[in-house]
Amino acid sequence: MLKKKISKILIGTNNKGKLREIKGLLPKSIKIFCTSDFKLKSPAENGKTFKENSIIKSKYFSKKSNLVCIADDSGLEIDCLDKKPGIFSARWAGSKGDFSKAIKRVYRELNKKDKNWKAKKIKARFVCALSICYLDKTIASVVGKIEGYISNKIRGKNGFGYDPIFITKKKKQTFGEMKLSSKYKIDHRSIAFKKIKKFKVIFQTKLKEKMVLDTIQFLFQKKRNKLLVK
Repeated sequence: MLKKKISKILIGTNNKGKLREIKGLLPKSIKIFCTSDFKLKSPAENGKTFKENSIIKSKYFSKKSNLVCIADDSGLEIDCLDKKPGIFSARWAGSKGDFSKAIKRVYRELNKKDKNWKAKKIKARFVCALSICYLDKTIASVVGKIEGYISNKIRGKNGFGYDPIFITKKKKQTFGEMKLSSKYKIDHRSIAFKKIKKFKVIFQTKLKEKMVLDTIQFLFQKKRNKLLVK
């Protein structure tokens, strides 16, 4: 049986901010499904890296939905805090996903480390590991990063998560102050998505090869059946 071109995909996240952004990055020709369409809860994220967690999610949601799944794991790394919150970025927001709570914790941890931190440039980065799990269980996974600094106060109401306290190296605004359309062009998720497109070419090639093999097998079987009938 011939494989059809992928026309639908599940976005493996229950985070509304991530869902909105990934939707905007995907081609409009693809039919998009959300975890809420299948009433799926997120799996246990017990990986040690962003990449491991993104793979866990893409595999889990693909298996549960029987769809190709794209999932990410992302967060904020602050150098002077030993790259915390890192893979625990969402957990700092608690079970209710209160990122005002998480931001307060960032400031609290920075004050513990250095009471004069507000007068310094606190190096940080956003990291996004993006994974696609195909129905044949093949996985493509990449990591995107954007370097920047921690703002010494909350600025802006756009975006989500730690956006109001992150300033990129090339901009004076926080992600929270930027228009979403501008942020989506430069952020860590966009960088990761550009990388994953390279994998798309590889997988399309593999798919074409598989289609050729399937066609040959189909024609051979068809001819064999005719001979058996005769």
